[in-house]
Amino acid sequence: MNISYQPLWNTLKERGMRKEDLRLAAGLTTNMIANMGKGEHISMKTLLRICEALNCGILDVIELTQDEEN
Repeated sequence: MNISYQPLWNTLKERGMRKEDLRLAAGLTTNMIANMGKGEHISMKTLLRICEALNCGILDVIELTQDEEN
């Protein structure tokens, strides 16, 4: 299983927000945004900050995806 941030990007698009807007609203660093863009893990504390800033649920931010089989 992997974590995908695609729901977050979709939420931002629906709200007419940019990643920079999210960064400022949630108090994130540019590294955190870059890590999410690469699909890397971020802390639960950071996920909660994003949910609070966007006033949304965790499923609006992340989803679990299956590993691709070779």
